Amino acid sequence: MSAELWRLSAIELGRLFAAGRASPVDALDAARARAATWEPHLNAITRENPGARREAEASAARWRAGRPLSALDGVPMTVKEFLVTAGLPSTYAEPGEAAPSPHDELPVARMRRAGLVTLAKTTMPEFAVQGYTASARFGVTRNPWNPALTPGGSTGGGAAATAAGYAPIALGTDGGGSLRRPAAHTGLVGLKSSLGRVPRHGGLPSPLLDFEVAGALTRAVADSRAVLALMQGADPRVLWSTFRPEPHPERPLRARYVERIGDAPLEPVVAASCRRALAHLDAIGVQVEEGPLPFDIAGLNALWPEIGKIGLARLFEADPALAARVSAPYRAMAEEGARTPATLLAAILERVQALRNAASAAFAELDLLVTPSAAAMPWAADAVYPEVIDGRPVGPRGHAVYSGWVNAAALPALSLPVDPAPDGMPIGLHIVAGFGCDDRLLDLAEALERQLPFADRWPALPGEARR
Repeated sequence: MSAELWRLSAIELGRLFAAGRASPVDALDAARARAATWEPHLNAITRENPGARREAEASAARWRAGRPLSALDGVPMTVKEFLVTAGLPSTYAEPGEAAPSPHDELPVARMRRAGLVTLAKTTMPEFAVQGYTASARFGVTRNPWNPALTPGGSTGGGAAATAAGYAPIALGTDGGGSLRRPAAHTGLVGLKSSLGRVPRHGGLPSPLLDFEVAGALTRAVADSRAVLALMQGADPRVLWSTFRPEPHPERPLRARYVERIGDAPLEPVVAASCRRALAHLDAIGVQVEEGPLPFDIAGLNALWPEIGKIGLARLFEADPALAARVSAPYRAMAEEGARTPATLLAAILERVQALRNAASAAFAELDLLVTPSAAAMPWAADAVYPEVIDGRPVGPRGHAVYSGWVNAAALPALSLPVDPAPDGMPIGLHIVAGFGCDDRLLDLAEALERQLPFADRWPALPGEARR
């Protein structure tokens, strides 16, 4: 039984545990075996959890006693390197070593209190501010669908691990698409929830204003919903966590498909796959129109690189020891950020507030905005970004034009696998809902997922045929 447990979703594993047909220890053994097979090809793990077997055995005892902590008690998960996790070092993936953390940050704590077993920490680029996954400390992480290519970033290690079957859940973060784009590049579901739906507290400071949310990569929308249910909920220490979810409208959903952002290029294979998915939206009763984004994001996109530079400058000012051990490119970014005038930061904050107001107004008329998840297919694993998309030169954010504005606007969004490219590489459809409409988004994604089954697709080890 344990040999095939790695294929199952988190919910399916929980059902087996409840029925006594498998145990969390079996699931951990299967996860470890799968990771051992794939890890030499992927480099997705930064550090294994030495307490994983103890956690699995405790979960197994709870199931035998009929007292599980949740329906997912005992399910293996991975955790992104810089999410603070008790008993394991939690770093920005910068060079050097760190002591084990004495506590879990809030989203991790909620998952561990629900009984999930931490398999390992996973790779990320330094400070989670890049769209690929490599660092001087941990090396290059690769995509299981083609190890020559990147899984994206910054939750690239979690994406590679989940796509290869290490664990059905990868906890990560999304500050500008860092869950959704890796999901698109590896055939997973990536949910970025409304700001505050999953409150953050007790973690490492982010350089990305309040844009970064904690979330998960999974292989099924139902698992994404189950993880959100465990991590969500108001916390009195986090103001934004007290919002009220929006009810469902009693009418067909209205969506606008935005194929292109201004004149930014899009790979034709991505455009074709996402366009085919529109027929499936129509089949489940969504009224789809096509058009541009109903608000302007060009000004914010132009200023986006400055946000990370300013954030890094502040982190290093507050922690000179951190500044002393980071890699040179990030030190240079912080030096640029330190020279940025306060007036530019004020302009960024004004643009963010204007976008949030404009998005709120737009979603009074629309229920969903639909776009590709990423403008490019995965590129070389050791390259920071694709320099050319559809024959046109692009900058560092050319592949990411569809995702960052969602974080700035505080909205929920989800990447769902759609028809793969002719060579089998995954492609994602990006669906954005109004603030607080996370449940509406998940309902729509589950209905669409039934039209586009993908869970039976698995990457193959180099030299083997895909299954």
